[in-house]
Amino acid sequence: MTLIIMIPTQLLHTIGSQVKTFAKDELIFNENDNAKNYYQILSGAVKMSNFNDEGKEFIQGIFYKEQSFGEPPLFIDVKYPAHAISLDETQLFIVPKDEFLKLLQENPDIHLYFTKTLAKRLYYKAIIASEISSQEPAHRILRFLDYLKNDVYNITNSFAFEVPYTRQQIADTLGLRVETTIRAIKNLEKQGKVKIVKRKVFR
Repeated sequence: MTLIIMIPTQLLHTIGSQVKTFAKDELIFNENDNAKNYYQILSGAVKMSNFNDEGKEFIQGIFYKEQSFGEPPLFIDVKYPAHAISLDETQLFIVPKDEFLKLLQENPDIHLYFTKTLAKRLYYKAIIASEISSQEPAHRILRFLDYLKNDVYNITNSFAFEVPYTRQQIADTLGLRVETTIRAIKNLEKQGKVKIVKRKVFR
C-alpha cells in the first residue's frame, strides 16, 4: 500500500525535528492536553480514541507509517479531543507547533495537501455519523473500508487493499459489537464484496 507523505522526511530532518521512540501501548498525549507538537509516524502505528461514560472505547482513527495525526487542535488552539497511544514500538517525528506552522507558510504545496487531507477526514466523519444511526452494519463497514482504500491509501484495483484494522478495531471505530462485525464481514465475503485470505480482509 502506498501513501502520500504528509511532510517529506528529508524536510523534517532539515528543520531539526526530534525523533522519539515510544514503546508498545505507551501514551503519546492525553485527551484534554494542550496541543504543542506536530506528529508524523516514521515507523509503527498510533491509535487515537476516547471512552464513553460506560467505559466503551471509540476509535477516532488509527495511523501508520508516513501518516500524521492530531493536527486540528494545532490550527484552532483547542485541547486534544482524544488520547493517542502507540500500538507497536513506534518512532515519531515531533515538530513544535510554531515550527510546524512556519513550515506550512513557507511550503504552500504541503499546506494545500494538509487542507485536502483534513477536509477528507471531516467528510468521512460526517458520513460515518449519519450512517451509524441508520444503516446496516455491513453497509457501514463497506463505506469505512472504501474510505480507507480510496481516500487514505489511494488504491483503485479490486481486492488490492489489505485492511490494516482488526475486527475489534473496526467495531470500535463504527460503534458495533465485534461479533456483529465478524458476521457482517463474512456476509460481505459471500457477496463477493471483500476477500478474506489468512484472516486478512481485502477490499
